[in-house]
Amino acid sequence: MVSWIISRLVVLVFGTLYPAYSSYKAVKSKDVKEYVKWMMYWIIFALFMTVEVFTDMFLCWLPFYYELKIAFVVWLLSPYTKGSSVLYRKFVHPTLSSKEKDIDDYICQAKDKSYDTLVHFGRKGLNVAATAAVLAATKSQGVLSDRLRSFSMQDLSSFQSDSVNTDPGTTQPAAAQHRTRTMMRSKSESYNKASS
Repeated sequence: MVSWIISRLVVLVFGTLYPAYSSYKAVKSKDVKEYVKWMMYWIIFALFMTVEVFTDMFLCWLPFYYELKIAFVVWLLSPYTKGSSVLYRKFVHPTLSSKEKDIDDYICQAKDKSYDTLVHFGRKGLNVAATAAVLAATKSQGVLSDRLRSFSMQDLSSFQSDSVNTDPGTTQPAAAQHRTRTMMRSKSESYNKASS
């Protein structure tokens, strides 16, 4: 039994890289027949990849599931079976031709709605960002004013009242100087703890 990794590798190499290089060669040679061949392949491969997402979730437990996927990709690519051409001409082209107008209308409506939705959510996002910026500025202003209050006039007035209590002719006692320094140090430490 083939594992998921080997299956993915084979689909990547033979389902994507080889056709991409062949498409490059078709563009380079400007051969319209090759253009059409590889455009049909890419349409079928895109549908295969879309369906594969769901089948991988629900059918991967089936025996030989990964082998069948590899065989399908080889069948799509084979110049003998022309699998992508067969699927495109028998199923995809008739279905898309009959539903083309409806699909185009739906795509146009989806574009209009997506633009309106984008504008709506863009405005909401800007409002949320502006509100957050205002709240952050308000909060930071409160922190700034708290810090300024810690070095406010109250601290200075208590310092001045200590110096007034001493004689003008004498120097301030060492105990008062120590008390003032301790008070200012404790205020700055309490601010540092609050801001952390």
